[in-house]
Amino acid sequence: MTSHFTATSGISIRKCQALKDFQQCVALEREIWEEEDLEVEPATAFVVAANSGGQVLGAFDHGRMIGFTLALVGLRDNVPYLHSHMTGIHSDYRDRGIGRMLKLFQRDEALSRNIRTICWTFDPLELRNAYFNLNRLGAICRQYLPNFYGVTTSPLHRGLATDRLLAEWHLESPRVIAAVAGAPVQVPENSVAIEVSSKSAESLASTKATERPEPSADTHRLAASQTHLRDNFLKYFQRDFAAIAVRTGAPGPAYLLYPWSDF
Repeated sequence: MTSHFTATSGISIRKCQALKDFQQCVALEREIWEEEDLEVEPATAFVVAANSGGQVLGAFDHGRMIGFTLALVGLRDNVPYLHSHMTGIHSDYRDRGIGRMLKLFQRDEALSRNIRTICWTFDPLELRNAYFNLNRLGAICRQYLPNFYGVTTSPLHRGLATDRLLAEWHLESPRVIAAVAGAPVQVPENSVAIEVSSKSAESLASTKATERPEPSADTHRLAASQTHLRDNFLKYFQRDFAAIAVRTGAPGPAYLLYPWSDF
């Protein structure tokens, strides 16, 4: 694997190793999440990650950092894996495939070190993110983490509990290899659907980092949807189901679950 990748768009992806890179990560983090200082990951955390087996990857447009990924090294059943703690893309560069570029570079770099699994958490109410993780990357989810980070100061979280799904990206599985090659994810016909309110998803998607929304009907709707998802995911995960895809068409948005095996 090369340490530097340049796409046809002119956006380049590379490992970050210099202090100035880590400081750019922090500046971009502040701009995206707008959290109070106590909740901001400092440059020292990026330094430690980059020098202890983790990853700090940056996306650059002519030297300007426009996205980054921070991953920490971990052990699960005495096997090393990466926990991808944070990925951020500047608002001017979203929906341009940069997140996928970062993820594919992340996968290549991990495999070059014989690391075969990457995990990360995401908000189950963010359906576009869920679709990207499950349908486009081939990740699966088998764990639901209620209020994982506690209630934060970020306006993006709208004062809600930070419930999260844990994505598992098994880098050399047939499912992931097919997904990164662009093949559609395979979903068994008898999969179970957990419906997601389209209004709730739209309400969450409309939140901007510059907004600090007050409690509203949208917030209450989101909280109700969060409770609905939490109850259903916990029930099915206890029965060894995995979330394997997101349905976006008729009869409405939903997570699709199936008893997990290596199909």
